Amino acid sequence: MGTVFGRKDRPSRVTEQDRAILLLKHHRDKLRQYQKTLGLQLEKERLLAIQLLKDGRKERVLLLLRKKHYQDQLLDKTETQISNLECMVQHLEYAQIELKVLEGLKVGNDCLKKMHEALSIVDVGRVMEETQEALEYQKQIDELLAGSLSQEDEEEVLAELEAIIQAEGVLLPQVSTEPLPGAPQADQERKPAKIKECPEMLAA
Repeated sequence: MGTVFGRKDRPSRVTEQDRAILLLKHHRDKLRQYQKTLGLQLEKERLLAIQLLKDGRKERVLLLLRKKHYQDQLLDKTETQISNLECMVQHLEYAQIELKVLEGLKVGNDCLKKMHEALSIVDVGRVMEETQEALEYQKQIDELLAGSLSQEDEEEVLAELEAIIQAEGVLLPQVSTEPLPGAPQADQERKPAKIKECPEMLAA
């Protein structure tokens, strides 16, 4: 069946690298378990050798010691194999990290390429040129508002304004020459209030 309860099967997120790492860790754990079992067995045989030596069974003790020497070699080989497996696991896990970093760099490069395609060098130059022109125009406006023009510049501006007025026939509103009416002074209009005399004061 392609679906279960109306849902499509999703692809597994477990990669071949994940399976390899899992398998290596499984073998490593098996070797560790074997190493632990072998160590317990050597301890039991060591105690048995001591008891046999007390009983005077020297030949049996020598047999156990030969066996122990062989098992010690197995432990050394097991430790080497465990180290190799752990090293391989670390290399695979780090390789996965490097792969993710590489994928991230690829996505970043693709985004940069699209941005560069959307804004070419010519467009950047044009925008920078327009920006510079706008800044220079704003600087001229600021200088005008700050009154930094010389008297000669002011006369040229007025002459240009007069020429525009003459050419277009623009009538400017007349400015009144009469002084503006001032507000009445409060001190002059305000008369001193009369003091109301009390009968008690008159009687005094």
